[in-house]
Amino acid sequence: MDIAYTKRGDYYYPDLMLPPQPTGDIGRSGRMRKKYLKEHQPDTFALMLMGNTLTQHLIDIDREANEQIDLIASQLAKAEGVTEDLKARDQLEWIRRMNSCRARAEEQVIREIVLE
Repeated sequence: MDIAYTKRGDYYYPDLMLPPQPTGDIGRSGRMRKKYLKEHQPDTFALMLMGNTLTQHLIDIDREANEQIDLIASQLAKAEGVTEDLKARDQLEWIRRMNSCRARAEEQVIREIVLE
């Protein structure tokens, strides 16, 4: 590996650049995963950080978690009869039931994906 150097005054400094960082939103699930890795798997966290794979991993975890939450919440809503008809008849009841489905889906996804 060749490293280029720049002379400043009497000293040569290496021309080091960080590799480009992935862009994207880490999101709530990604931040929870980062905290989990930092607290419970510090070796894995350090390796991912040094290998420049942590940010992409967190983005992928957040995307996967959000997709699973949406899928599970819609399946729960369908199984429990939370329909557009209910929404038209009683909006507050529909909101209460949908929030319940979403909360249960989030709990499951956090256990299975974020804290694996």
